[in-house]
Amino acid sequence: MEKDPALEQEFISTVQQNKQIIYKVCYMYASNSDELNDLYQEVVINLWRGFCTFRGDSSISSWIYRIGLNTCISYYRKSSSRPKTVALVDNLDVYEDTSKTAQLKELYRLINMLNKLERALILLWLDDKTYDEIAEIMGLNRNTIASKLKRIKTKIVEMANQ
Repeated sequence: MEKDPALEQEFISTVQQNKQIIYKVCYMYASNSDELNDLYQEVVINLWRGFCTFRGDSSISSWIYRIGLNTCISYYRKSSSRPKTVALVDNLDVYEDTSKTAQLKELYRLINMLNKLERALILLWLDDKTYDEIAEIMGLNRNTIASKLKRIKTKIVEMANQ
């Protein structure tokens, strides 16, 4: 891509405005802080590669979710020696409100017990995406999203009650 200072500045601004989204997605797939940082960098690189071709057919946050999820899922597939549980529970520093940290740690612990598709779906739902937005990001039918989310929520409640 040819160097365009205005485009670079727009990209940097977009990443800064959406860094919480990128971290949330990466956090769901990372097993430690180093892997979180690696995934974050991979997502940003992939966002940069596609930034000049983003057409605006969806919101920028939906596009970022899609790139982020695809990047992390691809990374997850390549890493066959990856642990089944996430060890980041003690390093949850992405959120500044410490009063919610314990609840978030428990929620992430439960979510990390889900498979990768379930994780992606619940992450989007927790970020207040509509079923239509989730369907667009995930490339699935809206009704499929609704039924999968209902099952995932039930599964999380059952896991929390064990």
